[in-house]
Amino acid sequence: MKLKDLITKAGLEAGSSTVLPDIPLGSVQSDSRKITEGSLFVAVRGVNVDGHDFIAKAVEQGAAAIICEHVPDEVAGKALFIPVKDSADALGRLASAWYGNPSHEMRVVGVTGTNGKTTIATLLYDIFRKLGYKAGLLSTVCNYIDGEAVPTEHTTPDPLTIQQLMARMVEAGCGYCFMEVSSHAIDQKRISGIDFDGGIFTNLTRDHLDYHKTVDNYLKAKKKFFDDLPANAFALTNKDDKVGMVMLQNTAARKLTCSLTTLADFKARIIESHIDGTEMEINGVDVFTHFTGRFNAYNLLAVYGAAVSLGEKPEEVLVALSSLFPVAGRFETIRSSKGFTAIVDYAHTPDALENVLDSINETLAGRGEVITVVGAGGNRDKGKRPLMAKAASLRSDRLILTSDNPRFEEPDDIIADMLAGLNADEKERTLCITDRRQAIRTAIALAKKGDVILVAGKGHEDYQDVKGVKHHFDDREVIRFEV
Repeated sequence: MKLKDLITKAGLEAGSSTVLPDIPLGSVQSDSRKITEGSLFVAVRGVNVDGHDFIAKAVEQGAAAIICEHVPDEVAGKALFIPVKDSADALGRLASAWYGNPSHEMRVVGVTGTNGKTTIATLLYDIFRKLGYKAGLLSTVCNYIDGEAVPTEHTTPDPLTIQQLMARMVEAGCGYCFMEVSSHAIDQKRISGIDFDGGIFTNLTRDHLDYHKTVDNYLKAKKKFFDDLPANAFALTNKDDKVGMVMLQNTAARKLTCSLTTLADFKARIIESHIDGTEMEINGVDVFTHFTGRFNAYNLLAVYGAAVSLGEKPEEVLVALSSLFPVAGRFETIRSSKGFTAIVDYAHTPDALENVLDSINETLAGRGEVITVVGAGGNRDKGKRPLMAKAASLRSDRLILTSDNPRFEEPDDIIADMLAGLNADEKERTLCITDRRQAIRTAIALAKKGDVILVAGKGHEDYQDVKGVKHHFDDREVIRFEV
């Protein structure tokens, strides 16, 4: 594609003083290390690195043009510079145009909120494939181009990766794309250039304050996603969440609600819960699902609401729902021959731990004990650590605090932060075992027939991040080997 055509298709204003030549481009890049002769370099201000600092390197490596917010004095006049107000927004729009605006060729639904994003996006992908459609998925666990798995590193990838994956989805014949939309991605404008047909809000609790600093900033990031939805899209919110209706305040999209407690467009109630399933009533129709807990009832209701909002028949959606199973590492149950059950879950916030443990206790109804193994991630919001320990302690008979992904912190320091949230009595029934494998083994050794072990925090992850190195570690593997 030629530079002038790309700028026009992306809807960017180059400024009246900028003359755009019809030069062919070899690629669009935001990483100066990937620049080759004829590339377009977009200098984006990141959290830790500012792309403007690498403009000179991009020029040296043969960039055909540079899009940036300001031109460094040392390279002025040495290349073609195209100034923009917001290069992060420009990158998303350029990436979309470069790959042929693939989101215009599919119906794209984004899911945002603190908890439930992976489950909802994945179940929508599963349902639409069961209904006979080709679909794509962008998620924390794995990306999919119809049936092809593509490994993922972030909840929401960078704009160039997103658009490349979407272009591959279109090429594969996908008519739908379901994607998790993180607050980081919204704030950093990684989703600029995507034409959304629907948005789903799950809930909002404390998370990512290491990045957003305040809950209000976190809320505003989520809300911006809905504020930017077009009028022909739908906006489905959890009416029972305290900020659920806030998400709809300024959206032009069709406003829809779901609830377990009050009148809503999509209404459900739990009839009976089991450790490996729930009987529910959704919009007046009974259905058995292979999911446990109130939090999963909300997830399933959102999936139902979104599918129906996309034009699918309610009865067909319910049949598909009844045949689905939990996403990897999300309330994933492993039965032991000794009579106890182990559950692996990604819960890594106080609210998520409360939801999972409340569901376990509700199902157990005092017929067994709950043993929880949990840690907290390093180099993340320290304020949630004591809250996580407290939430787990209040809902567990035994608590084992251990290492999660310590990153560049000392695991024992993280455990000490968690332990600070417990009183003397709670500390009496808490063990601190830094080695996660040993912590899981200890929980299994303590478990009796009828008990439930929750191993929380890492879910689907098959590694531990220690000092910048990812070592293989999978909670599920450890449990299966031990039981």
